Amino acid sequence: MKILLCNDDGVHAEGLWSLYEALSDKHSVVVVAPDRERTAASHSITLHVPIRVSEVLVNGRGSAFAVSGTPADCIKLALTEVMQDRPDLVISGINPGANIGVDINYSGTFAAAKEAAFFGITALAVSIAGRQPVHYSQASGFICKFSEIVMRKNLPGGTLLNINIPDLPLKQLRGVKVCKQYIRQMGEPLEKRKDPRDRVYYWYGQNSQIQEEDSNLDAVALKQNYISITPVKCDMTDYQLVDDLSSWHLRIE
Repeated sequence: MKILLCNDDGVHAEGLWSLYEALSDKHSVVVVAPDRERTAASHSITLHVPIRVSEVLVNGRGSAFAVSGTPADCIKLALTEVMQDRPDLVISGINPGANIGVDINYSGTFAAAKEAAFFGITALAVSIAGRQPVHYSQASGFICKFSEIVMRKNLPGGTLLNINIPDLPLKQLRGVKVCKQYIRQMGEPLEKRKDPRDRVYYWYGQNSQIQEEDSNLDAVALKQNYISITPVKCDMTDYQLVDDLSSWHLRIE
C-alpha cells in the first residue's frame, strides 16, 4: 500500500514519525509535512508568498519533504508535484491533543485529511489526547492495523474518518466507538490579562469541561477512554433545508 503522511505540527513532530515507523515496515510511505508548526491553521492555503519544498533527513529516522506552507498546501503539493504515484491512503497526524467536536473546524490535522478526501483519496485524521502524550507507539500500532481494515472495506467518496485515541496503554482502553460529532461549542475561552505595562491582552485558555454523558458523541467517548472514530463528509450541504428553501418560492422582484 502507498501511504502519504502529513500533519500540522511540523516535519520533526514525534507523532508523525511514530506513524512512519509503524507503517513503513509493510508499506511504501512518503512524508510531506509543514516545515514548522502550523497548529490551528484550519484549511487555509498560501496565496501571497511562494511555497518552497525541500527534502530533509529527520533525526536519522527517514527522509521527508518539508513544505513552507500549510497542511492543505502539503497535500496539494504532494499529490500534484512531489509524488510520482497517487497514494492509496493519506493519514494526517498523530496530533498531540484531541481534535473533537466543533474543534475540527480549526484543525490543520483534520484539514490535511479533508484535502486528500477532496482528491478522492481515502483519508484519516488521527489525534491522541493530552498536551504531552507518551503513548504514540501504541496509538500508531492501532492505526497501522485499522488502516488495513479501512482499505479492505473502503469509504464512500468524499468521506474521511476523524480518529481520537486516549493517551493510555491499549489494554487500559475500553474499546472503540463509532461516534457522532459533539456540536456544542467547547471553545477555548479567551482569558483577559494585563502585561507589565498595564496593557490588556488576551490568551486562549483550556477547553471547557464536557458535561454530556452520551458516549456516542466523540468528545464523551474519548473522555470515557474509548477510541472515537467519526465519519465526516466533505459535502456540507444541508439537503433537507435545500428542499425547504425551495418551497419558499424565492424570486427577484
